[in-house]
Amino acid sequence: MEKSHDSTPDTLAHIGRVKQLANQAVNKFNDQVENHDKSKLSSQEKDLFDEYTPKLKNCVYGSPEYKQFLVDLKPALDHHYANNRHHPEHHANGINDMDLLDLLEMLVDWKASSERNKDGDIFKSLQINKDRFGMSDQLLGVLENTAKRLFKND
Repeated sequence: MEKSHDSTPDTLAHIGRVKQLANQAVNKFNDQVENHDKSKLSSQEKDLFDEYTPKLKNCVYGSPEYKQFLVDLKPALDHHYANNRHHPEHHANGINDMDLLDLLEMLVDWKASSERNKDGDIFKSLQINKDRFGMSDQLLGVLENTAKRLFKND
């Protein structure tokens, strides 16, 4: 049987294109996280975050006390959510309006935040936020799988 086509050049071109597109995504994500939460340093947010960050650190995520702190932080949070697209509250339709880069930044933000809370745990946070933001089981699974892969040594 005579070989009519060598697919090696096509496969190598495809690999190169995937690398190019993946690097575009990585660069876009790096640009996005370069400005992560910088609005917390603005006059519209800083004073309230100065007051409530230590309080939040010593409470249990999702507890009644935690929820009350969020009510007290509302003016700063409203500004924060309006200026940070990795928060579901930024979008009219919550998580449904987010893209994969927003979701990845949200996940790493939730991981970092869970480390600042008493008894914090990213997987517990994901379960709480599933209900809070109306996540599907499928999306929850994707976020849990990603957390396992990214944070397995933590």
